[in-house]
Amino acid sequence: MPRHILTEEQLHPSIRERVANLHRATVEEVLAAVAANPVVVVGMRSNPFCKRARRMLDAAGVAHHYLEYGSYLSEWRRRNALKLWAGWPTLPMVFVRGTLMGGADDLQKLIDSGELKRLLA
Repeated sequence: MPRHILTEEQLHPSIRERVANLHRATVEEVLAAVAANPVVVVGMRSNPFCKRARRMLDAAGVAHHYLEYGSYLSEWRRRNALKLWAGWPTLPMVFVRGTLMGGADDLQKLIDSGELKRLLA
């Protein structure tokens, strides 16, 4: 399932480094958390879907690592960099064993079907 994304050759040489390093530390922080934890939720303050995802995991007895990037009016650039990196347009971003599973609704389906427990077994 290839996504449309500009190749390096399609970027003017003068902007390549800026594109490659845009909020690199934020993306690397998420990569490190995903590598170190079976379940990671990337979210933001005041977002009811992020809270819902965390509550679902707690209710299912699934430990998770949570990364929070601002609120609706702050740190949006960092969140935008994560969305561009992942190709996922909303928060939360739920990762299980290194794979982006989607958001809160997708997590609910994983829990209801028993797939989350199988993935973590």
